[in-house]
Amino acid sequence: MITVGVEEEYLLVDPATLLPVPRVREVRATAGLATIAEAREVQDELLQAQIEVATPVCTALEEVGGHLLRLRHAVASAAEANGCRIALSATAPVRDAAPVPLTRTARYLKMRDEARLLVDEQLICGMHVHVGIPDRAAGVAVLNRLRPWLPTLLAMSANGPLWDGRDTGFVSWRTIIFGRWPVSGPPPHFEGAADYEALADALVAPGLIPDRGQLYWHARLSERYPTVEVRCCDVQLEADDAVMLAGVVRGLAATAMAEEKAGVGAAPCRPEVLRAATWHAARHGLSGTLVDVAGGGRLRSSDSVLRALLRYIRPALEDSGDHREVASLVQRLIQRGTAADRQRRALAEAGLPGVAALVTAGATTA
Repeated sequence: MITVGVEEEYLLVDPATLLPVPRVREVRATAGLATIAEAREVQDELLQAQIEVATPVCTALEEVGGHLLRLRHAVASAAEANGCRIALSATAPVRDAAPVPLTRTARYLKMRDEARLLVDEQLICGMHVHVGIPDRAAGVAVLNRLRPWLPTLLAMSANGPLWDGRDTGFVSWRTIIFGRWPVSGPPPHFEGAADYEALADALVAPGLIPDRGQLYWHARLSERYPTVEVRCCDVQLEADDAVMLAGVVRGLAATAMAEEKAGVGAAPCRPEVLRAATWHAARHGLSGTLVDVAGGGRLRSSDSVLRALLRYIRPALEDSGDHREVASLVQRLIQRGTAADRQRRALAEAGLPGVAALVTAGATTA
């Protein structure tokens, strides 16, 4: 069984104004005192109005969901005890004129010195899925076969349409903001593990990026764990949707490793098409069409692309016992739309107070 783990990033906001508040130190300390969360599971992030949680290594999707609910509850309770709330949105819907203070580590201070405005605007929150791999060669095989599906994962996860109090016209403005770093977006195709290492060295050694932590591709090999880390997804309103995405990513990884073992080559994928597909997914989500990168780059209805994805990974989902749950959650997503769609409906119906109620309500719900 391929193991899986999830990291989620949350915003800390004022309950009345929804403005980000720099209280990560207090919230993290309070959460660490709770019996349902360990200190290593709750971490600082780049800005002091952000906090990150990480599940333990899991073998079943039920474990993933249970840990996410436990950690969301711990951090939400700690935030409330410190006069703020956690917001489950991929972008800060509103911002103050003054930048949020930086978490003062040497690495983050260096990032601010090199890219001040970009760092100031990192009020964005993602969800990262780690899937276990036997070695880095297998990890590169997974990366090469994941690439065509990354825009679809992004579209499925979209949860960040608002910025500075208004609709950006994108369902995932986080993707656009994060794409401004020098090494970001879809990963390239690699000839093997040695090719991956050579490119990483070629970016770090001359100082183009300071370390491998700034390989901000939408999927990469983890430098800390024996995993492939898929980073394209927005943080989710509900833990169930995070579980769905974790199941899909694990299914893609298992399918990739099975194809590699069987000698099936990775589908060709032009980098320009993949980048355009990513932009299209960040713009439209599931509201109309998706670029079917795996099917030759044609525009198709989002429903048909999601169903093609489920067909592709069905054997892997059935092997892991995940098919019924993942297929049901994907069908629910098709019917009710993404979290970005729900944010837009809340804005239209009740303004920013409606958005605030929506994005702060998912900490303890499925």
